[in-house]
Amino acid sequence: MSQHSAPILRLGIAGLGRAFTLMLPTFLADSRVQLVAACDPREDARQQFAKDFCAPVFSDIAALAAEPTVDAIYIASPHQFHAEHTRIAAAQGKHVLVEKPMALSLSECDAMIRCCADAGVHLIVGHCHSFDTPYLRARELVQGGTLGRVRMVHALNYTDFLYRPRRPEELQTEAGGGVVFSQAAHQVDIVRLLAGGNVTSVRAVTGDWDPQRATEGAYSALLWFDNGAFASVTYSGYGHFDSDEWCNWRGEMGNMKDPSAYGAARRRLATVKTSQEEAQLKASGTYGGSTYSGSASSRDPNGASAYQHFGPIIISCEHGDIRPLPDGLQVYGDNVRQHLALDPPKVPRSEVIDELHAAVVNGVSPLHNGEWARATLQVCLALLESAQNGADVRLEPVLASKIHL
Repeated sequence: MSQHSAPILRLGIAGLGRAFTLMLPTFLADSRVQLVAACDPREDARQQFAKDFCAPVFSDIAALAAEPTVDAIYIASPHQFHAEHTRIAAAQGKHVLVEKPMALSLSECDAMIRCCADAGVHLIVGHCHSFDTPYLRARELVQGGTLGRVRMVHALNYTDFLYRPRRPEELQTEAGGGVVFSQAAHQVDIVRLLAGGNVTSVRAVTGDWDPQRATEGAYSALLWFDNGAFASVTYSGYGHFDSDEWCNWRGEMGNMKDPSAYGAARRRLATVKTSQEEAQLKASGTYGGSTYSGSASSRDPNGASAYQHFGPIIISCEHGDIRPLPDGLQVYGDNVRQHLALDPPKVPRSEVIDELHAAVVNGVSPLHNGEWARATLQVCLALLESAQNGADVRLEPVLASKIHL
Protein backbone atom coordinates (compact mmCIF):
# COMPACT_ATOMS: atom_id res chain seq x y z
CA MET A 1 0.00 0.00 0.00
CA SER A 2 1.46 3.39 -0.94
CA GLN A 3 1.95 6.08 1.67
CA HIS A 4 -0.58 8.32 -0.05
CA SER A 5 -3.41 5.73 -0.06
CA ALA A 6 -2.79 4.40 3.45
CA PRO A 7 -5.33 5.17 6.21
CA ILE A 8 -4.23 8.08 8.37
CA LEU A 9 -3.19 7.35 11.96
CA ARG A 10 -4.20 10.17 14.31
CA LEU A 11 -1.36 10.75 16.74
CA GLY A 12 -1.24 12.52 20.09
CA ILE A 13 2.08 13.69 21.53
CA ALA A 14 2.97 13.36 25.21
CA GLY A 15 6.01 15.60 25.68
CA LEU A 16 7.15 18.30 23.26
CA GLY A 17 10.83 18.26 24.18
CA ARG A 18 14.01 17.05 22.50
CA ALA A 19 12.69 13.66 21.35
CA PHE A 20 9.62 15.21 19.74
CA THR A 21 11.79 17.88 18.12
CA LEU A 22 13.82 15.12 16.43
CA MET A 23 10.73 13.19 15.33
CA LEU A 24 8.81 16.22 14.07
CA PRO A 25 10.28 16.15 10.52
CA THR A 26 9.05 12.56 10.25
CA PHE A 27 5.55 13.40 11.40
CA LEU A 28 5.37 16.37 9.02
CA ALA A 29 6.60 14.51 5.97
CA ASP A 30 4.81 11.17 6.37
CA SER A 31 1.22 11.33 5.11
CA ARG A 32 0.26 8.22 7.09
CA VAL A 33 0.16 10.18 10.36
CA GLN A 34 -1.59 13.34 11.49
CA LEU A 35 -0.78 15.24 14.67
CA VAL A 36 -4.11 15.91 16.35
CA ALA A 37 -3.33 16.76 20.01
CA ALA A 38 -0.48 17.16 22.49
CA CYS A 39 0.36 17.64 26.15
CA ASP A 40 3.35 19.25 27.83
CA PRO A 41 3.87 21.11 31.13
CA ARG A 42 5.47 24.05 29.24
CA GLU A 43 3.00 26.71 28.17
CA ASP A 44 5.20 28.01 25.35
CA ALA A 45 5.43 24.53 23.79
CA ARG A 46 1.67 24.05 24.03
CA GLN A 47 1.02 27.40 22.39
CA GLN A 48 3.44 26.57 19.58
CA PHE A 49 1.72 23.23 18.91
CA ALA A 50 -1.77 24.76 18.97
CA LYS A 51 -0.63 27.42 16.51
CA ASP A 52 1.18 25.02 14.17
CA PHE A 53 -1.47 22.28 14.06
CA CYS A 54 -4.74 23.97 15.06
CA ALA A 55 -5.12 21.14 17.54
CA PRO A 56 -6.09 20.86 21.22
CA VAL A 57 -3.33 20.94 23.82
CA PHE A 58 -3.27 19.87 27.46
CA SER A 59 -1.01 20.22 30.46
CA ASP A 60 -1.16 16.52 31.43
CA ILE A 61 -1.40 13.15 29.71
CA ALA A 62 -4.67 12.12 31.35
CA ALA A 63 -6.53 14.78 29.38
CA LEU A 64 -4.66 13.88 26.19
CA ALA A 65 -5.47 10.18 26.57
CA ALA A 66 -9.15 11.04 26.98
CA GLU A 67 -9.20 12.96 23.70
CA PRO A 68 -11.47 10.96 21.33
CA THR A 69 -9.69 12.06 18.14
CA VAL A 70 -6.44 10.31 19.17
CA ASP A 71 -5.70 6.77 17.90
CA ALA A 72 -2.18 6.41 19.34
CA ILE A 73 0.08 8.38 21.66
CA TYR A 74 3.77 9.04 21.12
CA ILE A 75 5.20 9.15 24.64
CA ALA A 76 8.24 11.42 24.50
CA SER A 77 8.27 12.46 28.14
CA PRO A 78 11.40 12.04 30.33
CA HIS A 79 12.49 8.45 31.00
CA GLN A 80 11.11 8.27 34.52
CA PHE A 81 7.54 8.90 33.31
CA HIS A 82 7.38 6.28 30.53
CA ALA A 83 5.77 3.53 32.58
CA GLU A 84 3.04 5.68 34.14
CA HIS A 85 2.26 7.50 30.89
CA THR A 86 1.98 4.18 29.04
CA ARG A 87 -0.46 2.92 31.66
CA ILE A 88 -2.63 6.04 31.29
CA ALA A 89 -2.63 5.85 27.49
CA ALA A 90 -3.47 2.13 27.39
CA ALA A 91 -6.27 2.55 29.92
CA GLN A 92 -7.97 4.86 27.42
CA GLY A 93 -7.51 2.37 24.56
CA LYS A 94 -4.69 4.28 22.86
CA HIS A 95 -1.90 2.47 21.06
CA VAL A 96 1.53 3.44 22.40
CA LEU A 97 4.77 4.48 20.73
CA VAL A 98 7.15 5.18 23.61
CA GLU A 99 10.65 6.62 23.36
CA LYS A 100 13.72 4.65 24.44
CA PRO A 101 14.65 3.56 27.00
CA MET A 102 11.37 1.76 27.55
CA ALA A 103 11.59 2.32 31.33
CA LEU A 104 14.11 2.34 34.17
CA SER A 105 13.40 -1.12 35.61
CA LEU A 106 12.32 -4.53 34.37
CA SER A 107 9.29 -4.45 36.67
CA GLU A 108 8.14 -1.25 34.97
CA CYS A 109 8.62 -2.92 31.58
CA ASP A 110 6.54 -5.89 32.72
CA ALA A 111 3.75 -3.58 33.89
CA MET A 112 3.78 -1.70 30.57
CA ILE A 113 3.59 -4.93 28.56
CA ARG A 114 0.80 -6.25 30.74
CA CYS A 115 -1.36 -3.11 30.68
CA CYS A 116 -1.12 -2.79 26.89
CA ALA A 117 -1.95 -6.47 26.43
CA ASP A 118 -4.93 -6.18 28.78
CA ALA A 119 -6.18 -3.13 26.86
CA GLY A 120 -5.68 -4.80 23.48
CA VAL A 121 -3.40 -2.04 22.19
CA HIS A 122 0.00 -2.22 20.50
CA LEU A 123 3.16 -1.19 22.36
CA ILE A 124 6.13 -0.12 20.21
CA VAL A 125 9.37 1.29 21.61
CA GLY A 126 11.40 3.80 19.62
CA HIS A 127 12.94 5.62 18.00
CA CYS A 128 15.99 3.48 18.56
CA HIS A 129 18.63 3.40 15.85
CA SER A 130 17.86 -0.26 15.19
CA PHE A 131 14.95 1.12 13.14
CA ASP A 132 17.47 2.65 10.69
CA THR A 133 17.31 1.15 7.20
CA PRO A 134 21.04 0.31 6.84
CA TYR A 135 20.85 -1.91 9.95
CA LEU A 136 17.58 -3.50 8.83
CA ARG A 137 19.10 -4.25 5.41
CA ALA A 138 22.22 -5.70 7.04
CA ARG A 139 19.95 -7.97 9.11
CA GLU A 140 18.19 -9.11 5.92
CA LEU A 141 21.55 -9.82 4.27
CA VAL A 142 22.62 -11.91 7.25
CA GLN A 143 19.33 -13.80 7.29
CA GLY A 144 19.80 -14.57 3.58
CA GLY A 145 22.63 -16.88 4.60
CA THR A 146 25.14 -16.17 1.83
CA LEU A 147 27.75 -14.93 4.31
CA GLY A 148 27.10 -17.62 6.90
CA ARG A 149 26.33 -17.06 10.55
CA VAL A 150 27.19 -13.91 12.49
CA ARG A 151 30.12 -14.59 14.77
CA MET A 152 31.08 -11.10 16.04
CA VAL A 153 29.75 -7.53 16.03
CA HIS A 154 31.89 -4.52 16.88
CA ALA A 155 30.21 -1.16 17.55
CA LEU A 156 31.67 2.11 18.77
CA ASN A 157 30.55 5.71 19.00
CA TYR A 158 32.35 8.82 20.26
CA THR A 159 30.24 11.97 20.70
CA ASP A 160 29.82 15.10 22.83
CA PHE A 161 26.65 13.73 24.46
CA LEU A 162 27.62 14.54 28.06
CA TYR A 163 28.20 18.24 27.28
CA ARG A 164 24.90 18.98 25.58
CA PRO A 165 22.53 20.94 27.84
CA ARG A 166 20.85 18.65 30.38
CA ARG A 167 18.15 18.77 33.03
CA PRO A 168 19.51 17.82 36.50
CA GLU A 169 18.07 14.27 36.43
CA GLU A 170 19.84 13.59 33.12
CA LEU A 171 23.11 13.65 35.07
CA GLN A 172 21.82 11.27 37.78
CA THR A 173 22.12 7.58 36.93
CA GLU A 174 19.42 6.52 39.39
CA ALA A 175 16.97 8.83 37.59
CA GLY A 176 17.83 7.41 34.18
CA GLY A 177 20.67 9.80 33.42
CA GLY A 178 24.06 9.12 31.86
CA VAL A 179 25.03 7.42 28.63
CA VAL A 180 23.91 3.89 29.51
CA PHE A 181 20.17 4.55 29.66
CA SER A 182 20.16 7.08 26.82
CA GLN A 183 22.85 5.78 24.46
CA ALA A 184 23.45 2.10 25.20
CA ALA A 185 19.73 1.72 24.57
CA HIS A 186 20.56 2.50 20.91
CA GLN A 187 23.77 0.52 20.64
CA VAL A 188 22.56 -2.62 22.41
CA ASP A 189 19.39 -2.60 20.31
CA ILE A 190 21.48 -2.52 17.13
CA VAL A 191 23.87 -5.33 18.04
CA ARG A 192 20.98 -7.50 19.24
CA LEU A 193 19.26 -6.96 15.89
CA LEU A 194 22.42 -7.89 13.98
CA ALA A 195 23.66 -10.79 16.11
CA GLY A 196 20.25 -12.47 15.94
CA GLY A 197 20.22 -14.14 19.33
CA ASN A 198 19.50 -13.51 22.99
CA VAL A 199 22.19 -12.03 25.22
CA THR A 200 23.21 -14.50 27.90
CA SER A 201 26.09 -12.71 29.64
CA VAL A 202 27.55 -9.20 30.00
CA ARG A 203 30.93 -7.95 31.19
CA ALA A 204 31.39 -4.18 31.29
CA VAL A 205 33.29 -1.18 32.59
CA THR A 206 32.05 2.40 32.73
CA GLY A 207 33.77 5.77 32.86
CA ASP A 208 32.77 8.61 35.20
CA TRP A 209 35.60 11.07 34.68
CA ASP A 210 34.16 14.58 35.10
CA PRO A 211 33.12 15.53 38.66
CA GLN A 212 31.00 18.36 37.21
CA ARG A 213 29.00 15.78 35.21
CA ALA A 214 28.89 13.00 37.80
CA THR A 215 27.36 10.14 35.87
CA GLU A 216 28.52 7.53 33.37
CA GLY A 217 29.99 9.31 30.36
CA ALA A 218 31.53 6.23 28.76
CA TYR A 219 31.29 2.45 28.75
CA SER A 220 32.72 -0.60 27.07
CA ALA A 221 31.10 -4.02 27.24
CA LEU A 222 31.32 -7.53 25.86
CA LEU A 223 28.04 -9.33 25.19
CA TRP A 224 27.68 -13.07 24.65
CA PHE A 225 24.70 -14.51 22.73
CA ASP A 226 22.97 -17.87 22.94
CA ASN A 227 23.74 -18.58 19.27
CA GLY A 228 27.51 -18.42 19.86
CA ALA A 229 28.02 -14.86 18.60
CA PHE A 230 29.52 -12.10 20.71
CA ALA A 231 29.58 -8.30 20.45
CA SER A 232 31.71 -5.49 21.79
CA VAL A 233 30.08 -2.10 22.35
CA THR A 234 32.00 1.06 23.23
CA TYR A 235 30.68 4.57 23.74
CA SER A 236 32.18 7.86 24.90
CA GLY A 237 30.23 11.07 25.31
CA TYR A 238 33.14 13.16 26.56
CA GLY A 239 33.36 15.41 23.51
CA HIS A 240 36.90 14.83 22.30
CA PHE A 241 37.29 12.40 19.37
CA ASP A 242 34.20 12.39 17.14
CA SER A 243 33.66 9.03 15.45
CA ASP A 244 31.63 10.71 12.70
CA GLU A 245 35.07 11.49 11.31
CA TRP A 246 35.12 7.80 10.32
CA CYS A 247 31.71 8.21 8.62
CA ASN A 248 32.96 10.95 6.27
CA TRP A 249 31.56 13.56 8.68
CA ARG A 250 28.03 12.31 8.19
CA GLY A 251 26.29 12.94 11.53
CA GLU A 252 23.97 10.74 13.53
CA MET A 253 20.88 12.44 12.08
CA GLY A 254 22.12 11.88 8.50
CA ASN A 255 23.30 15.47 8.09
CA MET A 256 26.77 16.65 7.11
CA LYS A 257 28.88 18.02 9.97
CA ASP A 258 31.43 20.82 10.02
CA PRO A 259 34.72 19.57 11.54
CA SER A 260 35.67 23.17 12.38
CA ALA A 261 32.87 23.27 14.96
CA TYR A 262 35.03 21.10 17.27
CA GLY A 263 34.36 21.82 20.95
CA ALA A 264 31.12 23.74 20.33
CA ALA A 265 29.17 21.80 22.97
CA ARG A 266 31.69 22.55 25.74
CA ARG A 267 31.88 26.22 24.75
CA ARG A 268 28.11 26.56 24.81
CA LEU A 269 27.86 24.82 28.17
CA ALA A 270 30.45 27.21 29.60
CA THR A 271 27.99 30.07 29.16
CA VAL A 272 25.71 28.79 31.97
CA LYS A 273 26.44 28.99 35.69
CA THR A 274 23.73 26.90 37.36
CA SER A 275 21.84 23.68 36.71
CA GLN A 276 18.66 25.74 36.33
CA GLU A 277 20.26 27.84 33.62
CA GLU A 278 21.42 24.68 31.89
CA ALA A 279 17.92 23.20 31.93
CA GLN A 280 16.57 26.46 30.53
CA LEU A 281 19.20 26.38 27.80
CA LYS A 282 18.05 22.90 26.79
CA ALA A 283 14.38 23.89 26.82
CA SER A 284 15.07 26.99 24.74
CA GLY A 285 16.33 24.90 21.82
CA THR A 286 13.46 22.40 21.78
CA TYR A 287 10.01 22.80 20.28
CA GLY A 288 8.40 26.08 21.31
CA GLY A 289 11.59 27.37 22.92
CA SER A 290 13.03 30.84 22.37
CA THR A 291 15.87 29.60 20.14
CA TYR A 292 13.97 26.76 18.44
CA SER A 293 14.71 27.02 14.72
CA GLY A 294 12.18 24.56 13.27
CA SER A 295 8.58 25.16 12.24
CA ALA A 296 5.54 23.28 11.05
CA SER A 297 6.66 23.97 7.49
CA SER A 298 10.19 22.66 8.04
CA ARG A 299 10.33 19.11 6.70
CA ASP A 300 13.87 18.32 7.73
CA PRO A 301 15.76 21.06 9.62
CA ASN A 302 18.88 18.90 9.70
CA GLY A 303 19.19 18.95 5.92
CA ALA A 304 19.74 15.17 5.96
CA SER A 305 20.30 13.44 2.63
CA ALA A 306 21.31 10.04 4.03
CA TYR A 307 20.12 7.58 6.65
CA GLN A 308 20.74 8.06 10.33
CA HIS A 309 23.37 5.97 12.07
CA PHE A 310 25.00 5.29 15.43
CA GLY A 311 28.70 5.22 14.71
CA PRO A 312 30.97 2.68 12.99
CA ILE A 313 29.70 -0.91 13.17
CA ILE A 314 31.21 -4.07 11.68
CA ILE A 315 29.34 -7.38 11.50
CA SER A 316 31.67 -10.35 11.09
CA CYS A 317 30.12 -13.46 9.53
CA GLU A 318 31.70 -16.80 8.64
CA HIS A 319 32.27 -15.73 5.01
CA GLY A 320 32.48 -11.97 5.14
CA ASP A 321 32.11 -8.70 7.00
CA ILE A 322 29.38 -6.09 6.63
CA ARG A 323 29.70 -2.42 7.46
CA PRO A 324 26.39 -0.49 7.48
CA LEU A 325 26.84 3.09 6.24
CA PRO A 326 24.49 6.08 5.97
CA ASP A 327 24.13 5.46 2.22
CA GLY A 328 24.24 1.65 2.01
CA LEU A 329 26.19 -1.45 2.99
CA GLN A 330 29.87 -2.15 2.41
CA VAL A 331 30.26 -5.92 2.08
CA TYR A 332 33.62 -7.68 2.30
CA GLY A 333 33.21 -11.25 1.03
CA ASP A 334 35.71 -14.06 0.60
CA ASN A 335 36.69 -12.83 -2.88
CA VAL A 336 34.78 -9.61 -3.63
CA ARG A 337 34.31 -6.27 -1.90
CA GLN A 338 31.17 -4.42 -2.96
CA HIS A 339 28.99 -1.48 -2.01
CA LEU A 340 25.24 -2.10 -1.91
CA ALA A 341 23.77 1.37 -2.32
CA LEU A 342 20.50 2.47 -0.76
CA ASP A 343 18.24 5.12 -2.23
CA PRO A 344 18.27 8.24 -0.02
CA PRO A 345 15.41 8.46 2.49
CA LYS A 346 12.43 10.49 1.34
CA VAL A 347 11.21 10.86 4.92
CA PRO A 348 13.62 10.82 7.91
CA ARG A 349 12.89 7.99 10.36
CA SER A 350 9.98 6.76 8.23
CA GLU A 351 10.86 3.26 9.45
CA VAL A 352 9.21 4.15 12.78
CA ILE A 353 5.95 5.00 11.00
CA ASP A 354 6.27 1.83 8.90
CA GLU A 355 6.19 -0.28 12.04
CA LEU A 356 3.59 1.76 13.93
CA HIS A 357 1.21 2.01 10.98
CA ALA A 358 1.55 -1.67 10.06
CA ALA A 359 0.74 -2.68 13.64
CA VAL A 360 -2.21 -0.37 14.28
CA VAL A 361 -3.78 -0.36 10.82
CA ASN A 362 -2.87 -3.81 9.49
CA GLY A 363 -2.37 -5.83 12.67
CA VAL A 364 1.24 -6.74 11.87
CA SER A 365 3.22 -7.76 14.95
CA PRO A 366 5.93 -5.13 15.48
CA LEU A 367 9.62 -6.00 15.80
CA HIS A 368 10.25 -3.33 18.45
CA ASN A 369 7.55 -4.50 20.84
CA GLY A 370 7.61 -4.39 24.62
CA GLU A 371 9.38 -7.73 24.98
CA TRP A 372 12.07 -6.62 22.54
CA ALA A 373 12.71 -3.37 24.39
CA ARG A 374 12.62 -5.10 27.77
CA ALA A 375 15.44 -7.38 26.63
CA THR A 376 17.50 -4.33 25.64
CA LEU A 377 16.93 -2.69 29.03
CA GLN A 378 17.90 -5.97 30.69
CA VAL A 379 21.30 -5.74 28.98
CA CYS A 380 21.71 -2.06 29.91
CA LEU A 381 21.00 -2.80 33.58
CA ALA A 382 23.41 -5.74 33.45
CA LEU A 383 26.04 -3.41 31.99
CA LEU A 384 25.71 -1.09 34.99
CA GLU A 385 25.73 -4.01 37.43
CA SER A 386 28.81 -5.59 35.85
CA ALA A 387 30.71 -2.30 35.94
CA GLN A 388 29.81 -1.76 39.58
CA ASN A 389 30.74 -5.27 40.72
CA GLY A 390 33.62 -5.96 38.33
CA ALA A 391 32.18 -9.32 37.32
CA ASP A 392 30.23 -11.06 34.58
CA VAL A 393 26.44 -10.82 34.83
CA ARG A 394 24.37 -13.75 33.64
CA LEU A 395 20.99 -12.80 32.21
CA GLU A 396 17.73 -14.58 32.86
CA PRO A 397 16.34 -16.37 29.78
CA VAL A 398 14.22 -14.25 27.43
CA LEU A 399 10.89 -15.47 26.06
CA ALA A 400 12.11 -15.77 22.47
CA SER A 401 8.58 -16.51 21.25
CA LYS A 402 7.71 -12.87 21.98
CA ILE A 403 10.76 -11.47 20.19
CA HIS A 404 11.22 -11.46 16.42
CA LEU A 405 14.83 -12.59 16.13
